[in-house]
Amino acid sequence: MNFSQLQNIINYKFKKQRLLETALTHSSYANEHKNIGAVCNERLEFVGDSVLGFICAELLYTRYPEKPEGEMSKMRSSLVCETALAEYAALIDLGSFLLLGHGEDTAGGRERPSTVSDAFEALIAAIYLDGGLESARKFVLPFLIGALDSNKYTHVLNRDYKTMLQEIAQQNPGEIIHYEIVGESGPDHNKNFTVSVYLNSNLLATANGKSKKEAEQNAAHEALKLMGEKL
Repeated sequence: MNFSQLQNIINYKFKKQRLLETALTHSSYANEHKNIGAVCNERLEFVGDSVLGFICAELLYTRYPEKPEGEMSKMRSSLVCETALAEYAALIDLGSFLLLGHGEDTAGGRERPSTVSDAFEALIAAIYLDGGLESARKFVLPFLIGALDSNKYTHVLNRDYKTMLQEIAQQNPGEIIHYEIVGESGPDHNKNFTVSVYLNSNLLATANGKSKKEAEQNAAHEALKLMGEKL
């Protein structure tokens, strides 16, 4: 099979074409073509899973400087789950380029989420092994950023209003968002905090919460509403 069309779609030309061929080879095809030395993509899938996880973690760490580890872990899981990977694969019509055994092909393997998602990870590994991490990053990031921008795979999280407010402020260089605790009441086991959020020296909003973090989120939420943002 000529894979030049796929290479045009992904905007990457392989130096080692065999890596690309292996990435697209399903175990059913490899089993049927042992006589020609066909190798399935499972080992590449193993590598691709790790490369994808690293690139995704790096993106989340850079893009959301205030998110704790737990929230970033949930976001990464949603961005690299089988459903997400299958949809990324569909964007480049990956299924049509797969080498499948006859039975797998007639049974709809080209559209099976598990099959195309595995192949997508194998393709990431092939690009990484052929051209290095930067090439893999260049290939992967548009899919992840597109998913983040659409909020399609981050619905498992509560909205992070602090990050949303921070991203708006960062559109104007020199603008700084900061929070101040302006009140604290109640016994130690049932505290209530009052927090104000400022843009530079300008008060944007004030809100309460059962913890400092909750009060900051509530203050950011109020600020966004006052700014006319759709929440």
